[in-house]
Amino acid sequence: MDHPKTDETLSFQAEVSRLLEIVAHSLYSQKEVFLRELISNASDACDRLRYAAITTPELLAGDADYRITLAVDREARTLTVADNGIGMGREDLVGNLGTIARSGTKAFLDTLSGDAKKDVGLIGQFGVGFYSAFMVSREVEVFSRRAGEEQGWRWVSDGKGSFTVSQADDVARGTRIVMHLSDGEDEFLEPLRLRQIVKTHSDHIAVPIVLVEAEGKQETLNRASALWTRPKAEITPEQYKEFYHHAAHAYDEPWLTAHWKAEGAIEYTSLLFVPTSPPFDLWEPDRKHRVKLYVRRVFVTEAADGLIPPYLRFLRGVIDSEDLPLNVSREMLQSNPTVTKIRQGVTKKVLAELNRKAKDDPAAYATFWTAFGAVMKEGLYEDREQRDALLPLMRFRTTKGDDLVSLEEYVGRMRPGQDEIWYITGDDAAALARSPQLEGFRARDIEVLLLTDPVDEFAVPSLGEFEGKPFKSATRGGADLSKVEAPAEAPKPEAGGEGLDSLIATLKLALTGQVKDVRVSQRLTDSAVCLVADEGDTDLHLERLLKQHRRVESGAKRILEVNPGHALIRRLAERAGNGGEGLEDCALLLLDQARIIEGEPLPDPAAFSRRLSDALVRGLAA
Repeated sequence: MDHPKTDETLSFQAEVSRLLEIVAHSLYSQKEVFLRELISNASDACDRLRYAAITTPELLAGDADYRITLAVDREARTLTVADNGIGMGREDLVGNLGTIARSGTKAFLDTLSGDAKKDVGLIGQFGVGFYSAFMVSREVEVFSRRAGEEQGWRWVSDGKGSFTVSQADDVARGTRIVMHLSDGEDEFLEPLRLRQIVKTHSDHIAVPIVLVEAEGKQETLNRASALWTRPKAEITPEQYKEFYHHAAHAYDEPWLTAHWKAEGAIEYTSLLFVPTSPPFDLWEPDRKHRVKLYVRRVFVTEAADGLIPPYLRFLRGVIDSEDLPLNVSREMLQSNPTVTKIRQGVTKKVLAELNRKAKDDPAAYATFWTAFGAVMKEGLYEDREQRDALLPLMRFRTTKGDDLVSLEEYVGRMRPGQDEIWYITGDDAAALARSPQLEGFRARDIEVLLLTDPVDEFAVPSLGEFEGKPFKSATRGGADLSKVEAPAEAPKPEAGGEGLDSLIATLKLALTGQVKDVRVSQRLTDSAVCLVADEGDTDLHLERLLKQHRRVESGAKRILEVNPGHALIRRLAERAGNGGEGLEDCALLLLDQARIIEGEPLPDPAAFSRRLSDALVRGLAA
């Protein structure tokens, strides 16, 4: 493809402009992290060329000693970061440095809070840490030539809305970033300061980082060995943390670090981290993980299909295999039996580590569960092989308070006569706890799980039972609570008065075609009515979710339950016993009331308003 030889000025994508505005106004207290981000990108570029050269060795063109170079020019006030990795062509420069093509851009931008100090910390996590160079630079130049290509390119910008791309001669393979430092950033021209930054943030980088000083003096600043290959006893918590920052492009602390070597039928080394904060792309539809796969220290790919189960996609770090062939293609990985065995081993190890943490530090585990519990639940119906290991890790909000509860704790404090694990699903735990459908459960002191994650609709019913106790929805019909021993202080349910049978028959007739049945409720103690699903029908909340996503047009008809002890039902029963005049409107009002409580839209709000007004007029006139 022919490209213009003259300079071509292009505008940044709107999302990039927003990122650069955050960077430009950032008061971030650790500006030094820009160097960590650029070195991390340079290391990735070397990794990618090392992998590509396995099948195309001519890409190296006699320069196989990978390195990252830092150079200072005090007179020009420039700091240069260069690598001899894969490099970029014109399209790469425009695409990688001018736009954000990665999926999840909107999700990322929605994550931004508007607080520049906080938001700048998300930039590296999104994989666009290059822009952090503008924290210390008034202008940034990038010279790059892609491996295997002859033409080099120059990219330049002041970070204020546009960038210029042009052809450049005598550009070495790889990428050279020249930062023209802003006033007040002279510390980044000091070799001592650069040594300290590299030692703190980038010592773990497996590519040599070389500082070139005046008169050509060179000094390697890092150990240049893969951190995961070192003995655990030699690695400090700070080094683990900095490697996590590199591997995850994250700024938070790792919540859990798991470093081990598997030996036996297959050999691999894993250095994996659980973040403290959920990655911004956790809920992207593709559910990809970001764990990097290496084969004998050679980077192969990130997010290899089949390497990490989707319900552990929050993991960050590396897995280095001794058994996979170096020339394995990314397409072949998913069906490779070695990858399957690695996934099984990694999954067991991670779940065991989480279980240990849950036992040793319940408060810390509660923090983890709040961040990643909804993702973990996906494993309940996706990974039956690990279900027994997953179940002890599950935590739930319940009607017994704000603390998270395990299934073992729930079963251990079940009421005498209680045989089921009761749950209710919805959007908000506080609203669920107030649901009329739970009144009878509260009266008998029966604990109910409050499930508010959309995945709960599929995960919990898939369990069937736990320790012989079946899971049962509190919003389904057939909730027989009479066998559960009620506390001595619990109010006794009131029997229906005369005319109750006539009222039920009248309501059934008036609501023909709108409900499946009308019956006396065991679950209501304070409210007059509620809607429940029949035993074989879709749960109420799940049906709402399916309607929202247009998966069903119309749901199953519901059962209207009435509370025989409620004053309104007693009065209506009296009227039904005396002929039942005017009960049709009352029946429709009761149904609409139950719909409102359930959060369902009214099919005819105008008719509801008219009936309510008429009822009020009659009541005031009495």
